[in-house]
Amino acid sequence: MPASERIRYRLVGADKRYHANDNISAFVREGELAEIKAEVQAKMAEVLKALVIDTESDHNTQETAKRVAKMFVEEVFRGRYQPMPDVTEFPNISRLNELMIVGPITVRSACSHHMCPIIGKLWIGVLPNEHSNLIGLSKYARIADWIMSRPQIQEEAVIMLADTLLERVKPDGLAIVMEADHFCMAWRGVKDNDSAMTNSVMRGAFLKDANLRREFLSLLPKKS
Repeated sequence: MPASERIRYRLVGADKRYHANDNISAFVREGELAEIKAEVQAKMAEVLKALVIDTESDHNTQETAKRVAKMFVEEVFRGRYQPMPDVTEFPNISRLNELMIVGPITVRSACSHHMCPIIGKLWIGVLPNEHSNLIGLSKYARIADWIMSRPQIQEEAVIMLADTLLERVKPDGLAIVMEADHFCMAWRGVKDNDSAMTNSVMRGAFLKDANLRREFLSLLPKKS
């Protein structure tokens, strides 16, 4: 049985969802990612064949299937197959309770509709309390990269990031704003290079306190 089928069997048996933006690392056993790469490589070779590309004599595409398989599993979609990065947490000894903003964090993802790149930036606003867990600034970027490295839509990605940070940091309020270019609009379809998508998620104090929300948004750089 191929590795992909074994993993799918475990997921179904545990009644776990395995959509494009889900993390399935808990169901992947040692050595199986290498098997998945080999599966993807073989199937990608068939895709190239179906596109009538002579990969045997075309020196530019002889290793393309292998490169694409590695890119999907180890790079652009690794957030599906790798567990969340280690995040060291510190108690809020100083009882910090003032607004802090992290960003812009560069994010790279892919649209699950066309598998085209999504590239942009996001800003995270945190209002901690005395019981909050403080994490290093770089950890916000690491968690964001882990969430974004999956095929998905931007609206769901931001919500997933907010849920993850709320669980880890436990602040009084959390705000996220993301602005990104979608290559499924720029590269295909309407081919509009100038349109970007901006969306936000407000939780806790940011949702209830309009002044706090305005303060956070006012401190973000103005769009060019």
